[in-house]
Amino acid sequence: MGSRYAIGLDYGTNSVRALIVDVADGREIAAAIWTYAHGHTGVVLGKDPNLARQHPADYLKGAEVTILEALATAARDVPGFKSEEVVGIGVDTTGSTPMPVDADGIPLALDPKWSENPNALAWLWKDHTGWAEAAEITKLAADMRPQYLAKIGGVYSSEWFYSKILRCLRVAPEVFDAAYSWIELADFVPGALSGTLAPGKFTAGICAAGHKAMYNAAWGGYPDKEFLGKLDPKLAALRDRLTPRVKDVSAAVGGLCEEWAKKTGLSAGIPIAVGAFDCHLGAIGAGVKPGVLVKVLGTSTCDISVQPNTVKLADVPGVCGIVDGSVLPGYFGLEAGQSAVGDIFNWFVEYVKPTGLGHVELTEEAAKMKPGASGLVALDWNNGNRTVLVDQRLTGLLIGHTLYTTPAEIYRALVEATAFGALTIINRFEEYGVKIDEVVNCGGIAEKNAFIMQLYADVTGRPMKVSRSAQTPALGSAVAAAVVAGVYKDFAGAQAAMTGLKDKVYQPDPAAHAIYSELYAVYRTLHDAFGTAAWQGNLADVMKRLIDIRERTRA
Repeated sequence: MGSRYAIGLDYGTNSVRALIVDVADGREIAAAIWTYAHGHTGVVLGKDPNLARQHPADYLKGAEVTILEALATAARDVPGFKSEEVVGIGVDTTGSTPMPVDADGIPLALDPKWSENPNALAWLWKDHTGWAEAAEITKLAADMRPQYLAKIGGVYSSEWFYSKILRCLRVAPEVFDAAYSWIELADFVPGALSGTLAPGKFTAGICAAGHKAMYNAAWGGYPDKEFLGKLDPKLAALRDRLTPRVKDVSAAVGGLCEEWAKKTGLSAGIPIAVGAFDCHLGAIGAGVKPGVLVKVLGTSTCDISVQPNTVKLADVPGVCGIVDGSVLPGYFGLEAGQSAVGDIFNWFVEYVKPTGLGHVELTEEAAKMKPGASGLVALDWNNGNRTVLVDQRLTGLLIGHTLYTTPAEIYRALVEATAFGALTIINRFEEYGVKIDEVVNCGGIAEKNAFIMQLYADVTGRPMKVSRSAQTPALGSAVAAAVVAGVYKDFAGAQAAMTGLKDKVYQPDPAAHAIYSELYAVYRTLHDAFGTAAWQGNLADVMKRLIDIRERTRA
């Protein structure tokens, strides 16, 4: 038998990539990346800072362009490679990124009538225009169906499915009425590749449905029509048009259809795995298992852990969901995260524009500094707080700056703020009985920035490990493809063969951790003071505590 390969398609915020992987050992033989064409890196932005949309045409073109390029690269660089040796495709995407579709499952935006209407586009994960609708959903669920909130951290987010759809219904009823249904990006791509977008054929993934659409088999699937009808009768009617076919990534939505086989040169009929979010498949690609927290570090972060579904878990306030099968079959997937990490660093470099300084120069200068020496503490809420406060109307904060504060000191404080946010998530998991024995990082930041990884180790007091793959979500998608293709009987076997860690481990420095423990106490004071209504402390000593730490560390 010759070699066998799987393709992982990874849809990020700014681009899509295709990765071809040898299913025998996870060797990555070819990759291609394509930046979305519409708007600024495919993101349609308006004057409203909460608005972020993408054009579904980019998702289809991105799949075609990257698959063809990756196959051409493999044919050039790998002796004897043939496209017929690709046995399956897996897909991961950002989310919640839903889009309105017609009765055939085709996005409205592909119709010229709607192609220029922002409300008919895909509502990108970081679109927060539905913040008021999210609060309305949270209040109604608390009063009427508290069980709906129990498994999603107690608060429904503006980043999620129903808040975006309800917002569309309110501000663009003509779009809502024209749509037959709404489909997540994570479900749209597998459906398009397999030709199964039409009702009756369409399969949704438990990852998106469970974490963002409050799907739970224990109460009959999606939220009931009485509850949805209290929000709007049209939302209740929509429930009947959401697919009841909801599966995990060990299932296939179908085989590659003839249309896409002709476009790509791949074999018709090869299985297309059920789609999932980038962070969940990234966790698979990083070797997630009980006791391991996988951090997917990018524009935002997503933190994933798993626990056997035979274990009774406490409901964890502030997490983005506890969903059976959302990561690995047979395990609860636990999701948390931060709404901005890389985006915060990019904001400082690209919008504030410190003279002559980019990421490289700022990182080099920041790495020379001692913990606490800047006298600064920041809050990492420039795009709201995903976990543990679940409040997208929160904003960033920088405290302690003087007339002598430098751009590099601010840059370091922003990095520290994201590390403090990461520690808050770890602490929340452990407070509710989810033990974190190991932290594995993946994504561009983990791959490229040793300074940030060391700082995260120093702040958390935990070793920071890094996934072997520079494209871990795409690798996780390829792992899913290998499983649905029957190469492996389960994910444990596929992960053992196809995933791994880099040799380099970032060990915490005890002296740095001691200083960061003091700074974290200040961060938590600010976190609770500005982020919670229950806080009743006093902020009068915050600045002077920072000055005291600064003077001691500079001495």
